[in-house]
Amino acid sequence: MTKKTKKPWPTKNVMNQIYEMHLWGGNQFDFYSGTGSHNPKIIDPYLKVVITFLETHKKPLVVCDLGCGDFNIGKHLTKHTRKYIAVDIVENLIHRNKNLHQEDNLAFYCLDITKDVLPPGDCIILRQVLQHLSNNDIEKVVKKITAYKYIILTEHIPLGNFVPNKDIISGQGIRLKQNSGVNLLEPPFNLKIKDQQQLGEYILENNKGRIVTTIYKAF
Repeated sequence: MTKKTKKPWPTKNVMNQIYEMHLWGGNQFDFYSGTGSHNPKIIDPYLKVVITFLETHKKPLVVCDLGCGDFNIGKHLTKHTRKYIAVDIVENLIHRNKNLHQEDNLAFYCLDITKDVLPPGDCIILRQVLQHLSNNDIEKVVKKITAYKYIILTEHIPLGNFVPNKDIISGQGIRLKQNSGVNLLEPPFNLKIKDQQQLGEYILENNKGRIVTTIYKAF
């Protein structure tokens, strides 16, 4: 008897479950995007380098934050932009963010970044989002983000050498256990860029890898 291959659960359902069941931590009364979005040792250096980049532009940028989560990161960046567009796939999370965070230059949208048309802008922020997606889903996103001048990408990757872009099913987990991580410049993504610069790196304790932020300048 042939064993049926289990189909991946839709990403929207996966992300809804993560927040509803608090699989990234937090309490039962609110949404929580995990320690990677709340640990000061991780987020403070990140905010410093991103704010520095944003402030180098005489004309403030329009920033699209894809996978904004509970907005504990984005709320510190809005004042350094002309417009800040925060996107997430979880509808209830977007409603919560709209109620908590209200600024003249801030907008929230509930979108599936793999399927929906993305808002126009100058700069994309993808902070520890792609690492949860399958290669097929990442390819869909990569085709869209090349329309932006700047891509600020943060990924959790192994220490030392690793095999990039081993495939996974979109969901809570990442490629770390396979000694892999996302590298958009490598196959199957082959992102074409004009320039790149590593903005920051945080080494996690207990050999749990590193969180690296890189800015890519598109053609």
